[in-house]
Amino acid sequence: MTQTLMTKAKREAFFQKLSEVYPEPRCELNWTSPFTLLVAIILSAQSTDKGVNKVTSTLFPVADTPEAIADLGLERLKGYLKSINYFNNKANSIYRLSVLLRDQFGSVVPTDFETLITLPGVGRKTANVFLNVAYNAPTMGVDTHVFRLCHRLKLCTGENPAEVEKALTKIVPEKYRKDVCLSLVLHGRYICRAGRPKCGICPLFDVCPADEKQLFITAENQKKARKSAT
Repeated sequence: MTQTLMTKAKREAFFQKLSEVYPEPRCELNWTSPFTLLVAIILSAQSTDKGVNKVTSTLFPVADTPEAIADLGLERLKGYLKSINYFNNKANSIYRLSVLLRDQFGSVVPTDFETLITLPGVGRKTANVFLNVAYNAPTMGVDTHVFRLCHRLKLCTGENPAEVEKALTKIVPEKYRKDVCLSLVLHGRYICRAGRPKCGICPLFDVCPADEKQLFITAENQKKARKSAT
């Protein structure tokens, strides 16, 4: 279905407002090193950050380096991850990743994108999120929230995350790039939710062109809704 996207001027207004609402967006996964961040991101696929943090709070005190996880072994690793969706596959990827980093990379996580995506369990989204969070790289990590909001808010379209990543890279002004995806994740997680978006208290309401936006909410009613929510 054809969708009329935001104009360049409206996109600029949106990104400016987004940066004001989320001036210092932060990843909500708990991590203490590039390696633990990469592990947490792998675990977060189709899982909540809260659920991942619960698992890593028991795993990382025991094993937080490639050597330690390799020594832990695959079966014991699975025991720590069993509450996470697809824990068998994720445990296998993290174990193979740990052995590979230990044996071929001196236990150091590579920092270039093309090498990262060759590692077990690391795809484009994971590599982009990792570089963005760990090193403030202006990469576009397109998760489910970013993918949904790009379409809902008419920022850009794409049949898959890779296409949306490419489109975002073209349209996001350089000064917003390092924060835009983390901001969209937070906005999609807490305000512009998939099922019931909180339009009544949305700080981006005035620059939102979404078709399903609750248009019956007048500016005055929205102010009241925001006040009652504080």
